[in-house]
Amino acid sequence: MQLIDFIIGLTLVNSLPHFVLGVWKGRMFSGLGFGDKNNIGYSLINFVISIGLFLFQYGFSALWENSMYLGGLFVVVAYYAVGHVCYRYFHVKHYEQQLGESANAQ
Repeated sequence: MQLIDFIIGLTLVNSLPHFVLGVWKGRMFSGLGFGDKNNIGYSLINFVISIGLFLFQYGFSALWENSMYLGGLFVVVAYYAVGHVCYRYFHVKHYEQQLGESANAQ
């Protein structure tokens, strides 16, 4: 294993929890500090570093040949695309429902 492969994987995997906690407004320390926008920004930086290093090291054609990296990349990109929707639907709707139930109980 080469060090660059470790960094490529590390930055790709590290981008997802920072994005998730940024979208869900969780408090987690990142390279840019605390806060949801800081975590989202740090996630995007990690993502760009991972893609940039992969393309630099292996080229664009290798992206389709490395199914493990492509699978991880798909998960990260998919969550970037639907993360805010998931937050609104699952998180916000859950608490709206709980508030409605507690209001009815009183």
